[in-house]
Amino acid sequence: MRKSLTLLAAAATLSTGAFAANYAIDPAHTFATFEIGHFGASVNRGRFDKKEGTISFDKAAKTGSVDISFDVASINTGTANFDKHLQSPDLLDAAKHPKARFVSSKFQFNGDQVSAVEGNLTLLGKTQPVTLKANQFACYESPMLKREVCGGDFETTIDRTAFGVNYGVDWGFPKNVRLVIQVEGVKQ
Repeated sequence: MRKSLTLLAAAATLSTGAFAANYAIDPAHTFATFEIGHFGASVNRGRFDKKEGTISFDKAAKTGSVDISFDVASINTGTANFDKHLQSPDLLDAAKHPKARFVSSKFQFNGDQVSAVEGNLTLLGKTQPVTLKANQFACYESPMLKREVCGGDFETTIDRTAFGVNYGVDWGFPKNVRLVIQVEGVKQ
C-alpha cells in the first residue's frame, strides 16, 4: 500500500512538473534600498536592515514565487532623526504598519535568464502591483555554504502616493521612489 501511495505521489509530481527548489533568503546578501530626490539638490537614500522570506524557483519550468518582508522600523539612512521621521505616521507609520511585503508568483524570462519578477508590494496596508526588473541574476554553487545560491539585483520605481505616502509632495518632493533590491537565497 505504501509503495502504491509513493508511486501515486511521484506520478502526480511528474504530471504537474513541480520540481521547484526552495530557498531561504540570506539576510547578509539581501537588501531593499530606496532613493528619492531632495529638492532637486541631492538624493536621499536608505535601506531596511531586517528582512525575512522565502523563494521557490524552478529553472527548467521557468517558474517561481517570492515572499519577502522587510521590518519598517529597521529603516537605516545613517541619520537617526531622519530614520525616526520615516518611521513616523507622517511617512511609513512603522507602529501601525510594521512590515513591507513583496509577494510574487510570476517570473519573466529572457531565454534562460530571469528578466523580471511581477508581484504585489504592500506598504502602509495598501497593495499595488510592482514589476522588479532584473539587472542581473544567477545561480551558483557557494564554495562556503556547499549549497546552491540564486540571486540578483532588481529595480523598479514606485509612485509612493499610491500607497498613501504623501508627505512633502506639496513642497515639491517627488512622488517617485526608486527601489533597488539585492537578494540571494540559499537552497534548502
